[in-house]
Amino acid sequence: MLQRILALLAKELAGLWKDRKTRFVILIPPLIQVMIFAYAATYDVTDVALGIWNEDSGAQSAEMVRQFAASPAFHAIAMLQSPAQAAQSIDSKQVAAVLHLPRTFSADILAGRHAQVQLLIDARRSNTALMVQGYATAIIAAFSTELHPDQSAPLVILTRDWFNPNLESQWFILPGLVAILSMMMAMLVSALSLARERELGTFEQLLVTPLRPAEILVGKALPGMIVGWIDANIVIAAALIWFHVPFLGSMIMMQAMLVLYMLAGVAIGLVISSIAHTQQQAMLGVFVIASPMVVMSGYAAPVENMPALVAFLGLADPIRWMLLIARGLFLQDLPASLVFQNAWKLALIAVVAFSAAWVAVRRVVT
Repeated sequence: MLQRILALLAKELAGLWKDRKTRFVILIPPLIQVMIFAYAATYDVTDVALGIWNEDSGAQSAEMVRQFAASPAFHAIAMLQSPAQAAQSIDSKQVAAVLHLPRTFSADILAGRHAQVQLLIDARRSNTALMVQGYATAIIAAFSTELHPDQSAPLVILTRDWFNPNLESQWFILPGLVAILSMMMAMLVSALSLARERELGTFEQLLVTPLRPAEILVGKALPGMIVGWIDANIVIAAALIWFHVPFLGSMIMMQAMLVLYMLAGVAIGLVISSIAHTQQQAMLGVFVIASPMVVMSGYAAPVENMPALVAFLGLADPIRWMLLIARGLFLQDLPASLVFQNAWKLALIAVVAFSAAWVAVRRVVT
């Protein structure tokens, strides 16, 4: 059985490499898209989840909190009591920023001293961090003017950007591309597999071989997984070597998550391939499925800003969970417990997708 699967795997990889157009599709687009996305992608921010850490019980701090709560740019979703809660809420992406008012905030204002306001920002999305800082600065400046219209601003803003202190947009974009490009290539290669056999007239020859349906499924899935894994590591290498994006987590964990992620990608591609009769139909199917997957994943816009129905549908999107894993391992040394919180969802999607692929491929080959 293993020899038959390996023989089919060798045949698939040889077919991919011998075709000049296929080689171009596998190797060149990831490199081009790395450059385009890294330099040109921009994002808008429409809503910000805010945590409030207010250690002061004075009227001035309460009014500052009301100013933020009344702003259309923010919605306060968490009242925090300690530095640990603030760190955990940002780590888990429950909030995009934390407003910290120290114990002496009201007393400093009443005494005519400069009062400090601390803003902790999740800077994994550099554009979001800049927008959050701009929104907060405007609110604090307006509050300061109300307190002392004829004086210089009595409030001092201390901003701390977590995970991306220099607000480099490439630090946000490139880890996301690891998930996006590898999924696209895994889906494309597996979607073309059965469709290519039909179009070239070799599908009937495949059916009369000793290969069982399970062996055909595995043999058709492995090339897509290998190509997707290679392209993911091309992006990782470009991010680390050329763009100098830090990688703080475990590379072994990243590679393990990529294998799990590729399982979901090739399964979706095989379902498409079992339906398509030509390679053109398969490519169109990949485009139709992949485009909404990218949109719902949170790559282009925060999931928190999406309508509830779209966000709910995005729970079945493997890209969404791999984005959290990839960005977490790149920028914050995501602990294994948080990785597994996303990994089990990715595994569930892979199991469901492979079950559908098994049914679809078995229907075609029997």
